[in-house]
Amino acid sequence: MSKSYDFTNLRVLVVDDCKFMRNILERMLEALGCGFVRTASDGIDAWDYLATDEFDMMITDWEMEPEDGPTLIRRLRIDSDSPARYIPVIMLTGYTEKSKVMNARDFGITEFLAKPLAARSLHARIVNIIENPRPFVRTASFFGPCRRRLNLPSFEGSDRRGSADDAVEI
Repeated sequence: MSKSYDFTNLRVLVVDDCKFMRNILERMLEALGCGFVRTASDGIDAWDYLATDEFDMMITDWEMEPEDGPTLIRRLRIDSDSPARYIPVIMLTGYTEKSKVMNARDFGITEFLAKPLAARSLHARIVNIIENPRPFVRTASFFGPCRRRLNLPSFEGSDRRGSADDAVEI
């Protein structure tokens, strides 16, 4: 059983082009006790909010116009003018095939949350961000939270790091 948390001081930015989904997320976060929730309708609006205010985490939809979630997250992680490079990001989407999850991991999300949304699942992702903060890693082709959830010494595969110089925890 996870600990009980007081989310009164938690500041969350919700980014979704669907007003109905923004409202649902806002109400769920308020029901969980989040003290400050701001909503944005796309990645461009979110960038502006991140540049003018501080947030503890962001929840963003995958598909939005004119700027989608993946584009926003890539910009946040690699743009030298990023206002929130280290912000934990929960990616929200109805597309849950393994290739999408892996792709999201590779552009720098922290957690993945499938639609339809359940308050219990949202709470679990927020608690995981708090209880298991992931160090940020910089490689030649990636910057973001460490993509490894498990530290398996016997891992063999194409994604295995060749040496300690391949990745630097930040």
